[in-house]
Amino acid sequence: MELRHLQHFVAVAEDQHFTRAAERLLVSQSGLSASIRALERELRAPLFVRTTRRVTLTEAGRALLAEAERILAQVRSAHEAVAAVQGVLRGTLAVGTEQCIAGVNVASLLAAFRRRHPDVEIQLRQTGSGALAEEVAAGRLDLAFAYRTEADSDQLRSVSLAGEPMTLLCHPDHRLATAGAAVTPQEVGGEVFVDFHPDWGARRATDAALAAAGVRRSVALEVNDVHSLLDLVDENLGVAVVPRHFRHKRESLTALPLKGTGEKVYETAALLPSPQATSPAARALMGLLETGGV
Repeated sequence: MELRHLQHFVAVAEDQHFTRAAERLLVSQSGLSASIRALERELRAPLFVRTTRRVTLTEAGRALLAEAERILAQVRSAHEAVAAVQGVLRGTLAVGTEQCIAGVNVASLLAAFRRRHPDVEIQLRQTGSGALAEEVAAGRLDLAFAYRTEADSDQLRSVSLAGEPMTLLCHPDHRLATAGAAVTPQEVGGEVFVDFHPDWGARRATDAALAAAGVRRSVALEVNDVHSLLDLVDENLGVAVVPRHFRHKRESLTALPLKGTGEKVYETAALLPSPQATSPAARALMGLLETGGV
């Protein structure tokens, strides 16, 4: 099995099309097809279901994809490690993050990294914590800043960044705002809620906190960005339970502490692969973060 076969396979799996993958790889379509056939012969299993419009992975193809991505990521890390020993940091730094993550200013951190390592290409992906954890474990991201939800594993480890309690945000005219005091989960359970997609760390923290208090709720207004959530609450269309640092993002809203849910309900972390699989660029970025060199 050759590395180029795996590179060709991953490209076809990502594009779901032989022609587009060939164009991206700068190889002929016939050469790409031959490479995939050679891989299928060696593995004795079809990797794609081919139609006139697209290709999709077979069960064997799905099993291979995760391993192929991990192998290619390790090869890239090996090249970058050699360059680092020679005194030059090169290659790519692929970073993932949720919006408005606590404990790190991602933009400032990446800017500081670029000033120190201009030969490294920075890539950024913003999505929910669940997807970010999967991307790091699969080797598609070097590291990610996300909500800490799972224990460390062979493919994923975490470095804690910050922990904080949850806060209720509501319109100043809302009945809870007029009380002007901390609220309990039971007091907010029957409200109309604005919240994020279930993959978001803030949503997971809220769900876990209310469930632990025995409170069932439904989310009527579901969004995928912070500003939309704040806008909806600002129009008095619902309330939101969010990490405490969100209270500074919209001064017009009333922020009330949520009692009885713990001081570190929302914990954020840097998610990384195992130490041996962590790229030199990721180690350099974490070094900047840990020493405050932003």
